[in-house]
Amino acid sequence: MELSSPVDALGLTAKKAAALRRAGVETVEDLLYRFPLRYEDARPVDPAVLRADGPAAFYGVVTDMPVLKFFAPGKSRLAVRLDVGGRPVTAVWFNQPYLKARLAPGTAVWVYGPYDVRRRTVVAQRTEIGPARPPDGVVPVYPATEGVRPKEYRALVEAALGRDDLEVPEVLPPAIVRRYRFPDRRAALRLVHLPASPDDVARGKRRLIYEELFLFQLKLALLRGLRRRRATGVAKPVDEGRLRRAIEALPFRLTGAQARALREIVAELRSPEAMYRLLQGDVGSGKTVVAALALYAVVTAGFQGALMVPTEVLAMQHARTLRKLLPLDAELALLTGRTPPAARERILERLRDGRLDVVVGTHALIQEDIAFRRLGLAVVDEQHRFGVAERRMLLEKGEGTDILLMTATPIPRTLALAYFGDLDVSTIDELPKGRGEVETLWTTPARFGAVLDFMRRELQAGRQAYVIAPLIEASEKVDFENALALYERLRTALSEFRVGLLHGRLPGKEKDAVMQAFVRGELDVLVATTVVEVGVDVPNATVMVIVDAERFGLSQLHQLRGRVGRGAAKSTCILVSDARTEIARERLRTLVETRDGFLLAEKDLELRGPGDLFGVRQSGLPEFRLADLTSPYDRTVLAYAHRDARAVADALLEARSAGRPPAYEGEPLPAALLRLADDVLRRPVALD
Repeated sequence: MELSSPVDALGLTAKKAAALRRAGVETVEDLLYRFPLRYEDARPVDPAVLRADGPAAFYGVVTDMPVLKFFAPGKSRLAVRLDVGGRPVTAVWFNQPYLKARLAPGTAVWVYGPYDVRRRTVVAQRTEIGPARPPDGVVPVYPATEGVRPKEYRALVEAALGRDDLEVPEVLPPAIVRRYRFPDRRAALRLVHLPASPDDVARGKRRLIYEELFLFQLKLALLRGLRRRRATGVAKPVDEGRLRRAIEALPFRLTGAQARALREIVAELRSPEAMYRLLQGDVGSGKTVVAALALYAVVTAGFQGALMVPTEVLAMQHARTLRKLLPLDAELALLTGRTPPAARERILERLRDGRLDVVVGTHALIQEDIAFRRLGLAVVDEQHRFGVAERRMLLEKGEGTDILLMTATPIPRTLALAYFGDLDVSTIDELPKGRGEVETLWTTPARFGAVLDFMRRELQAGRQAYVIAPLIEASEKVDFENALALYERLRTALSEFRVGLLHGRLPGKEKDAVMQAFVRGELDVLVATTVVEVGVDVPNATVMVIVDAERFGLSQLHQLRGRVGRGAAKSTCILVSDARTEIARERLRTLVETRDGFLLAEKDLELRGPGDLFGVRQSGLPEFRLADLTSPYDRTVLAYAHRDARAVADALLEARSAGRPPAYEGEPLPAALLRLADDVLRRPVALD
């Protein structure tokens, strides 16, 4: 029998096999890799040692006649006294009157369920009547399967693992099995499904969690290696002297994290392999400075650079910033959908003949008539706002073009390995000195009047304010503040000031016009949804009010908070919420106490799970059968699996390229692992 054998081969009835197929269990591998949800410790305990209520198992003998009482139609309570090692325990069954006939005095009984220490009573959840000896070990509890009882599922697993002819091929390299002292694959499955103790479960899970994460990371590492070998990069001879002078001319010193990220990028620019790197950093960490210097680095090598952003407002902002940061010998232009035709034609001509070094723009950069003389680096800001096809269209504007993706959403390193496992990641985890202080406060809707008074004082001092609502308009399904109602309320309450409204349903031109008005200081207050979450830089804005703050994830709240404190003046972020759940309250308390976006992302991961890290479910995040990325232990395992998988993938690809048998640390790789690798390499997906 093989893992790929149909589950019917275990002697199932057609009805049971159909029920399993409906649950997604079609093969023996599906059966064995559908892991228990939890475990019940079946080993009987002495009631004398129990000091707290909780689940427990007892093995005893019935001493008295059972007592059956009906307390409602079809509702019953059956109680019997057991002698458990010389101590009395009362066992209770609800709505199982038929057991009375089987519980005669002298009958041996094993029972498991919640135990009340004070009353010495156990409510039976599982029962075995008349066993010669009690069950020994831990009993797995599997996900519910309609048409297959839990006991039947356990029996099927036991039957599969009990077969001498079941082949469970090893998928981990021998060196890795030895390094971490793992049991072999079949033994690990036995430990998880048929454990004798909790220690067995832990040993089996340790191996299988690593295996799952290693195989996932191996796939990403193979795709990354394949892309690097297929992508014909071009080495860019960066002029270190000119780049160093550009850095020295900056009006500030680079942080250590910025300098490290820039070194990583420049090293790849100089390499003949194509760069595919993610630059991530906390709000205000200075990613744009690093991107500007990377663009200048390719200019010193005789190439051109492009920076693509999702909105015109952001494009204009980046163009202004780059003009301040880039040396005068770098020619820069801004290209958006609103660039006048004559100016656009001049920009296109200068791009084609190479007189233009750097262009900043929106989707306008990937129009068919845009051509570069020698595009060396494409930088994509807020990369999650662009699709794979759009990024590829920009890359195809040049030959051997390197790509640098940027994101302002801090992602814990281990989760970045899972989400961006086939990219190289540079992280800026240090804030520049001189950033304005942002105080975070939490208040309730009942005190919104005091919030308005505070805003009024800041506005009278010439400052600006954001007010964020979770919804655009009122909803019958949820009772949360909406931007339209909030806008009308603030227009009345702050009638002496200019109040604007910005949300996702406004036409693109209208959105840009409102945002530009706020940037230019023509609006004092901007009422908005999370459309202002990233990118926008208004140093004069010192107040951020987030209404119904419990509606947002920690990372999203941190992004919104990052819209203020961008100048030298002290800024304030006010969370307005009457959060009722403990998780929501903990999230808000954490935000009040913490400024570090990476720590907040870790906390958000623990509180809400990886799919909610960005405020919405991310369909691209992997879902594992056993590994849990909210677990600190599993995230640590992921880091080891990532390192090992890259080493194995490199060895495998080098061997294939040289035409020799693949090996890792001097030993052949398992045949099952090679089959998995061949499957990935034959059908590569979405390499960028």
